[in-house]
Amino acid sequence: MKFPRVARLDDTDDYVYERAAEVGEPAVTGTFVFTFSEQDPSALEGKRREAFKHAFLGARSFGWATVVTVSEMDEAEYKSVIESLAHHFVEHYGAPSLAEALPVAREHAEYAAGLCEHDLNTVLALDRAIVRDGIHETFKVVQPRANWEGAHVRIWRVEEDDQ
Repeated sequence: MKFPRVARLDDTDDYVYERAAEVGEPAVTGTFVFTFSEQDPSALEGKRREAFKHAFLGARSFGWATVVTVSEMDEAEYKSVIESLAHHFVEHYGAPSLAEALPVAREHAEYAAGLCEHDLNTVLALDRAIVRDGIHETFKVVQPRANWEGAHVRIWRVEEDDQ
C-alpha cells in the first residue's frame, strides 16, 4: 500500500518546529493535535503556529515535517502506525482506552493513505487554515522545475521567532 513518509529538502524543519520528525518515518496530517487542544489555533504563535499552518506529523516521533513523499508500506507497518497513534491518543489526549482509541487512529491512518493517489516518491505539502466550520486542509503536489537539478531555488523564507 502507499503511505506518506517524512522527507526533507534541507535541515529547515529542525529550526522551524519545536520537534522535527525523522526522515522516512510514516506521517499523518496531525490536525488532531490542534482539534484536540484546548488552545485556539488562531492564537498560536511561533513554532506551534508554523506546525499548524504547514506541517505533517510523524507517526513515531510525533515531530513535524514540512513535506512528505508517497512511499510503499506493508500491512504490518500500517498496523504499527495505527497502534502508535492509538497509544499517543491515550497517553497525550485522554482517550479512555486503547480499544476506544484504535478506531480513531485507524481513521487518521486511512486518511493519510488516501492522500497517496500519486506516483511513488511524489512530494506533498500541506496548508492548514481556520475556516468558519473548523480547520481546512489543502494538499499540494510539489513539482520540480525543469531546471531543478543543480539549481538553488528558494522555496520559503525564514522569519525570526520571538521565542
